[in-house]
Amino acid sequence: MSSPRITLEPASLPPACEALRTQVRAFLSEEQAAGRFTPCCDNWLGGFDPDFSRRLAARGWLGMTLPREYGGHGRTALERYVVTEELLAAGAPVAAHWVGDRQTGPSLLRYGTEEQKQFFLPKLVSGEVFFAIGMSEPGSGSDLASVRTRAQRVDGGWEITGTKLWTSNAHRADWFFVLCRSAPLGEDRHAGLSQFIIDLKTPGISIRPVPILTGAHHFNEVVMDRVFVPDTRVLGEIGYGWQQVTSELAYERSGPERFMSTFPLLQELLRVVGDTPDERTAIAIGELTAELWALRRMSLSVAAALQRGEAPDVAAALVKDLGTRFESEVFERVRLLIDCAPSLTARRRIDLLLAQAVLHSPGFTLRGGTNEILRGVVARALGLR
Repeated sequence: MSSPRITLEPASLPPACEALRTQVRAFLSEEQAAGRFTPCCDNWLGGFDPDFSRRLAARGWLGMTLPREYGGHGRTALERYVVTEELLAAGAPVAAHWVGDRQTGPSLLRYGTEEQKQFFLPKLVSGEVFFAIGMSEPGSGSDLASVRTRAQRVDGGWEITGTKLWTSNAHRADWFFVLCRSAPLGEDRHAGLSQFIIDLKTPGISIRPVPILTGAHHFNEVVMDRVFVPDTRVLGEIGYGWQQVTSELAYERSGPERFMSTFPLLQELLRVVGDTPDERTAIAIGELTAELWALRRMSLSVAAALQRGEAPDVAAALVKDLGTRFESEVFERVRLLIDCAPSLTARRRIDLLLAQAVLHSPGFTLRGGTNEILRGVVARALGLR
């Protein structure tokens, strides 16, 4: 009997993608020249700029893979990948639309009712509404099967009570998807879970900031006290939440943002050392580049699988685990290679980017699932546990 294995089929970008890449780079150059944004590490999470997101929308770069009947553009996952990759490489402020474009839109398309699709998807594509994610909880972390937020059946809908943690940009978003326990916990921990679409302005919701080490505020604790959600805002089927969430996590865990949060720092390292680095530096850069390229090929493979309608959740977990470790490796190498003084007020660019990378790094392995949980997902798929 052959041993279980994880397969990542090679994927190539078609010629049309390179033409699209040229367009995106030209747009980003114009944006930077106009002073509309300054490249930063981890800006896909902290750079919340609705106007920038709407300028992307005006060019057809939000909701790219959604059908035209819902305001989307009917383009491929690989074309979207190219746009995503260029935005991350430039350190652009994409946090406003990130969650909705990456996973909320595809989840609505797959599990939403026709009314939900008609209501939300065109607004998502145009940058009119922004989404957050309500999965993790205090004391629960990445073990989503242990969530304690409760959904109680009431007349005309559901009443939600519980707390969600690490809810990025909930204080700025309009809606969020919430994973709840809608039936008592039984022998099967994955049964009895459901998802709901909740307006973040609903009475009974309190949003409390969870600042990171830089003092920046994008994480939040969202407390819900008997929040009413009508039946029309149930996502998918009651009791089917676990299956829905695991398919959604394939989008969340596999994208280039999982290994490119510190890419602006790597670019700056290359600029600082120039064309003739010493042997030690050249070897380190070569190793980082090879690792980055391998991660990119893996991530592209997952994007191609999503394009084929597959749910590569295990491969996505592998990409996320390896990718977030790489992000930290970048700034560790820079600290060893360059005489620098990291500071958020530094005038030298590499010092500033290094400070951003170091202070944001504790969140790299938390968001989207801790590395320990992800390794458990991979080990289970390989029959090792």
